[in-house]
Amino acid sequence: MADDESLDGSATTGRSRGGGGRGTTTIADNVVSAIAGIAIRETDGVHAIGRGASKALGAVKGRMSGSSGAGHAIKVEVGSKQTAIDVDIKVDYGIPIHELADRIRTHVTDAVETMTGLEVVEININVFDVHVPGEDDDEDESDDDRGRPPARVQ
Repeated sequence: MADDESLDGSATTGRSRGGGGRGTTTIADNVVSAIAGIAIRETDGVHAIGRGASKALGAVKGRMSGSSGAGHAIKVEVGSKQTAIDVDIKVDYGIPIHELADRIRTHVTDAVETMTGLEVVEININVFDVHVPGEDDDEDESDDDRGRPPARVQ
């Protein structure tokens, strides 16, 4: 059975381990993106995935739906047998970035290939920032509280 690329950017594969050619399996881009996002988040040293609007949208989506929310921060290209992944990350200070990138690639490759059967041909990692503890800890405060000293009692 031949593999086909669907029009919606998802992979349709005739490979069915143990299935004996009884149909096709379609894997959408957002499935690969979600798997990759979870694998990246589980890697020690990654502070955040995505930046700006995609990070905020992912956080809101994750709270509302319980989903991983990383899909907008991770770009994937899914073919009939292969996939390529691009991700923007913010790393924790003190972590050797080249070693972290290697761990991310290993985790993502293992997760995506195991769960989908697609070959991961490349993972491009863009490190856009370094998180320094205490530097941006006030991001969760509301605009009304900015500029005021923290409350001594609650």
